[in-house]
Amino acid sequence: MTALILHHYPSSPFSEKIRRALAYKQLPWKSVIVPSILPKPDVQALTGGYRKTPILQVGADIYCDTALICDVLEHQQAEPVLYPPHLKGVARVFAQWADTTLFSAAMAYSLQPRGAAALFAHLPDGAAQAFGADRGAMAAGMPRPRPQDATAAYRSYLRRIAHMAEEHDFLFGAEPCLADFAAYHPLWFTRTCVPVMADIFAATPAVSEWMDRVAALGMVRMEKFSSEDAITVAAGAEPLPLVGDVFQDEHGIALGSAVSIAAESFGTEPTHGELLAATRTRYTLRRQDPRVGTVHVHFPRIGYTLRKAET
Repeated sequence: MTALILHHYPSSPFSEKIRRALAYKQLPWKSVIVPSILPKPDVQALTGGYRKTPILQVGADIYCDTALICDVLEHQQAEPVLYPPHLKGVARVFAQWADTTLFSAAMAYSLQPRGAAALFAHLPDGAAQAFGADRGAMAAGMPRPRPQDATAAYRSYLRRIAHMAEEHDFLFGAEPCLADFAAYHPLWFTRTCVPVMADIFAATPAVSEWMDRVAALGMVRMEKFSSEDAITVAAGAEPLPLVGDVFQDEHGIALGSAVSIAAESFGTEPTHGELLAATRTRYTLRRQDPRVGTVHVHFPRIGYTLRKAET
């Protein structure tokens, strides 16, 4: 199996979602620490524009968005499963809610002034301002919940998760699934990265107990790896061949067309390339870069827009 290379940084909540899934599956992986804000020259050499964290690299194939990365991990190693057959639909629906609605409330609550001060307390002067400006640019045009509204929503969501965790060891039964890792990561950020804000969990002890169970799943099998070495790996590899039905046309854009793909909302920097596949669930672009050669960059369909390149 080609090495799994995760480009991430320690306090990234979505990276923690994937780190936990990797531990659960006992998959070995190489760790490339990337900047939390722009510039990200090595990341964008691989992706062509996409700059959200994490990304998963497998040779010369680059997978964007944790929804797709989880699918890749399931394909790499089927057991233990992230998508139990009887929970495939509900786990995906719940994960989409957790990655968007729950995440938004958790971040707006956690990064109130008290939480932000704690997060940046040991970083150089100006780090908080730079991070705020970077995330402000990524969220341009998006509605931002007020801290008071986010706090009320977060408390309600924690109670709902507690109701689930009181019934089973994990959210949908005796074994974990995708839903657990998706719900865990924004709560992990509150509890671990800004513990000064973790008093919100006091009213829902079942949530904290469930989080402890998720955190104990598997053992991290991580090896440190440099960004330069990851670039070298991509440059020396050939993208994996595409298999199966690679075209489900919803846009009237033919395979081989020059296109751009971008997130619908947060972090909308586009990636440009040649459309190689538009399957039922994902897009694949072929692009070339002087540093990495030819790579295939993959995106999920849900949450991303496909447009024909302007001529």
